[in-house]
Amino acid sequence: MSRVLLIGAGGVAGVAAAKMAQNPDVFGDLMIASRTLSRCEDIKANILKRGFAKNGAATRIETAQLDAMDVAATVALIRSWKPDLVMNIALPYQDLAIMDACLEAGVSYLDTANYEPPDDAHFEYSWQWAYRERFAKAGLTAILGCGFDPGVTQVFSAYAQKHYFDTIETLDILDCNGGDHGYKFATNFNPEINIREVSAKGSYWVADPAEDKPEVAVENRKAFDKGWWVETAPMAIKRVYDFDGVGKKDMYLLHHEELESLGCNLKGIKRIRFFMTFGESYLTHLRCLENVGMTRIDPVKFNGVDIVPIQFLKALLPDPASLGPRTKGKTNIGCIFHGMKDGKSVDYYVYNICDHQECYAEVGSQAISYTTGVPAMIGAKMFLDGKWRVPGVHTCEEFDPDSFMAELNLQGLPWKETFSPVKVD
Repeated sequence: MSRVLLIGAGGVAGVAAAKMAQNPDVFGDLMIASRTLSRCEDIKANILKRGFAKNGAATRIETAQLDAMDVAATVALIRSWKPDLVMNIALPYQDLAIMDACLEAGVSYLDTANYEPPDDAHFEYSWQWAYRERFAKAGLTAILGCGFDPGVTQVFSAYAQKHYFDTIETLDILDCNGGDHGYKFATNFNPEINIREVSAKGSYWVADPAEDKPEVAVENRKAFDKGWWVETAPMAIKRVYDFDGVGKKDMYLLHHEELESLGCNLKGIKRIRFFMTFGESYLTHLRCLENVGMTRIDPVKFNGVDIVPIQFLKALLPDPASLGPRTKGKTNIGCIFHGMKDGKSVDYYVYNICDHQECYAEVGSQAISYTTGVPAMIGAKMFLDGKWRVPGVHTCEEFDPDSFMAELNLQGLPWKETFSPVKVD
């Protein structure tokens, strides 16, 4: 059995901790640490109330108060508690500080979202990829973005490439939340991160811009590794898609981090896009908030005090961790591939459907936190079992996918697949 330090105490952390407690044969000891100790205690109490155990064994849970931006404090906690792995399920602003602490204390690392600087609504892997050599030399593993998207979508891609394709030419990642929480406006994960992500410019990845025929005005093209980023205005590209288990939904092209690593690692890839569904009510509220400046990330003076509008807005909105008992409906997240195998054209679609109410009954969470927290636990299990233990800094498609895919079926996120032509026009 292993020891894990989990940093973070939001909805995703609560799911990851609960799922670890369901697997005490792997996760013998768990410490939950966050800036707000009471939230760690709430997660522990929820787990104890549900009585998770297996074959008479139960995960031993401790809690601690920790400011993860304080590298020295994190190093001290790691050295005193001696975990086999640190799971960072806090804010992405904290990624680099926690990675620094892991290097200093000599322990491997896993997170669910790549680094984003607090003062710039922009995220990419470059900051964390810069740690590759240091982790490799230290003999430590860093697993980046082990949620659903990023995370499972990359495992799906590795699985498709391993079993069904010689080359994958196009990939569309579709993220649909068909749930209804009853609020006029709320976000299903951290409001600050969610709104920054949604209001940013859209982009997709192409291997050759000369072959790309953009449907909207291109704001920028930038060379990257083996291909190019094509940037568009926010929400400029829309599709309507009929999702299994959910129905027809409007979805919009967004920038998303896994496009960056998949463009480097998929054989023969020519184009990768990411789409997410949004209802008109959500978009109307978001446009209004943008128009009055409430989504700004730069400080403004208010009564002689500097405040960041989006952080103030976050304080006004419902806590995503509180949405579980209110949310009904399902999510559907998956990947649509087109490519070649043995000289023949292949279409492949792999996806998961997750029910909000079933998630709440099991662990007290809505499905958005569940679909991120469960893969984080599985990634930790892959590392602790020795299957995903390679020194350096890695994204999920760089590991063998088969064991992870099997665990998805066992741990509450069963997947479906079809080889019928399924396309996003």
